[in-house]
Amino acid sequence: LDMGFIADVRKIIKLSPDNRQTLLFSATMPLPVRELADDFMTNAAFVSVDPISSASIQVKQRIYFVEKEDKKKLLFHIISTQQLKNILIFVRTKQGVDSVVEYLQKNGLNADGIHGDKSQNARQEILASFKDNKLSILVATDVASRGIDIDNLPYVINYDLPNVPETYVHRIGRTGRAGRTGNAILFV
Repeated sequence: LDMGFIADVRKIIKLSPDNRQTLLFSATMPLPVRELADDFMTNAAFVSVDPISSASIQVKQRIYFVEKEDKKKLLFHIISTQQLKNILIFVRTKQGVDSVVEYLQKNGLNADGIHGDKSQNARQEILASFKDNKLSILVATDVASRGIDIDNLPYVINYDLPNVPETYVHRIGRTGRAGRTGNAILFV
């Protein structure tokens, strides 16, 4: 709903019968989305599996305090010294994606990125390469990464700290799924 489809959703709701059944599912449900959902539903029931903004106990979280200008060097150091593979890295901006990918590639790592300026076909090809383990490192913005569902993703790195706690929970929720353990790294 926050990706610009709200006008389309409102149009569909107007054309739908009043006696419809509406279901809304989300990994995170921040208050503005709940309020929006209440506009579309009558006698809505809210069901929550975990408390709001709670991270899975299956995910081991680590934090690194780093100066902004040293983030790329730290990222490369962690990946290369710990020999990490199958890593999803979140950055805040499209330019950030391109910059991190360029740095990692320049240093010999198998990385590519997805963001809103890339075509849907390009994003799908890059994502397919990542899922097939042909690509070791995927760098993405939050919006471009929507809908990414990767089995057995061992590492998520938050290169940039998100502004909203639910976004952090959603990001690290990509690892540690289906009873598996996962690792989340945060640069601050």
